[in-house]
Amino acid sequence: MEKEMIIVLDFGGQYNQLIARRVRECNVYAEVRPYTMGLDEIRALNPKGIIFTGGPNSVYLPESPSYTKEIFDLGIPILGICYGSQLMAYLLGGEVKTAPTSEYGRTETVIDAAGSDGKTSSKLFKGVKKKITSWMSHTDYIATAPAGFTVTAHTENCPVAAMEDVSRSLYATQFHPEVMHTEQGKELLHNFVYNVCGCSGDWKMDSFVESTVKALKEKIGDGKVLCALSGGVDSSVAAVLLSKAVGKQLTCVFVDHGLLRKNEGDEVEAIFGPTGNYELNFIRVNAQERFYEKLAGVTDPEAKRKIIGEEFIRVFEEEAKKIGAVDFLAQGTIYPDVIESGLGKSATIKSHHNVGGLPDHVDFKEIVEPLRMLFKDEVRRAGLELGIPEYLVFRQPFPGPGLGVRIVGEIDAEKVRIVQDADFIFREEMDHARASGRIRHLPNQYFAALSNMRSVGVMGDFRTFDYAIVLRAVNTSDFMTADCTDIPFEVLQKVMNRIINEVKGVNRVLYDLTSKPPGTIELE
Repeated sequence: MEKEMIIVLDFGGQYNQLIARRVRECNVYAEVRPYTMGLDEIRALNPKGIIFTGGPNSVYLPESPSYTKEIFDLGIPILGICYGSQLMAYLLGGEVKTAPTSEYGRTETVIDAAGSDGKTSSKLFKGVKKKITSWMSHTDYIATAPAGFTVTAHTENCPVAAMEDVSRSLYATQFHPEVMHTEQGKELLHNFVYNVCGCSGDWKMDSFVESTVKALKEKIGDGKVLCALSGGVDSSVAAVLLSKAVGKQLTCVFVDHGLLRKNEGDEVEAIFGPTGNYELNFIRVNAQERFYEKLAGVTDPEAKRKIIGEEFIRVFEEEAKKIGAVDFLAQGTIYPDVIESGLGKSATIKSHHNVGGLPDHVDFKEIVEPLRMLFKDEVRRAGLELGIPEYLVFRQPFPGPGLGVRIVGEIDAEKVRIVQDADFIFREEMDHARASGRIRHLPNQYFAALSNMRSVGVMGDFRTFDYAIVLRAVNTSDFMTADCTDIPFEVLQKVMNRIINEVKGVNRVLYDLTSKPPGTIELE
């Protein structure tokens, strides 16, 4: 389907995909591309606009990411953010220097382009207040704007917090409008894609589902598809999309690797198996011991992810041989998986088993990833559009490597049992707390993990030397940034008492207060 597009040109910024997600919230399609993308490729995509991301470098250093200034002659509107704003200024003859005073975090910003009533001639700042709190993160600053630019915002320490050259549709903000901490940041990005780029907003889930089913039919033809089904939201939506497209040509293989939540294997089979509501070929493979053997002695989180990912593919290869020729392997890879795995030029945060962990030799014609360009909230909306029940669409997120990244250190069957039981209690008590009104809304993600810390405790009259369970609960709108959930103390106490009394091998329960960043949502 032909659609409007905004290209997010990535210069190594930590918020690259958040920018794309914010643009999509405006019903305009956006993709993150590396700054090494050529001008001819940009022309071929015919984007309605381009956004330069932030980045950790200094634009005036020779080894820093840069771009040819011919990009400003394409006639395509461009918005530079943070490093992107400095790069725009530097390439067009402005002056970028090390700031006398660095700015980090919430900063009062004066919008020079806005009147006291919010009225302004600036297309970018239409409706934005005279003073806003913005999110800054920079040690360099634009000391002098290039010729032709008007300064449209400043702070106490940053003379050019925003600038624009209306005649060439070039705009820049030193602050980050994409993060939730910037007041009216969403309005600013909405102004860019609609007022500056002239987008109409044709990115909607109903059109995505329809066009994707059509594309899958054309791509797969009469070929056979083997789908990696975990029972999570992503793989479930991918499976239903494929089922809608190719029907009985689809075989879904569910690998119980022994790293699932308590009772989850049986729950997945009940939904997608022979007694479920979906018309597809379902195969369950119980491979717990096989995975435990491969993971024995492994403590490094990245190594565990790679091992689990590779073993997944090996199991699929074996199942493919049993059912005959298979042309395509389908996976529920989503956009954050792709970007966090370091594809392009962004820094690798962590590899994902369905992106970074693929082995060198895969015994399939091609891999199909129908959700590869979607964020998590978009996947859920697609699931609802497909008619998947809400309880499945909105179930707790669960990582591909499963409990493998919720057990710090070496993995074995006993540790899996401990974390399964503790996690079950935590989720059960959170459901009870919501039902009783002690909490109004469940966190966006919450779980129990097993630390590798063992400590002395006393239970009855006996000394214990057991593990500490870590409870984690976060609120987030995008899963790229997250804050710790303020769970009532009496709820945490109830969870702690139950875990220590009911889960053998645990004598301490801790609560993780860390936000993302600096932490990740998962423990590893």
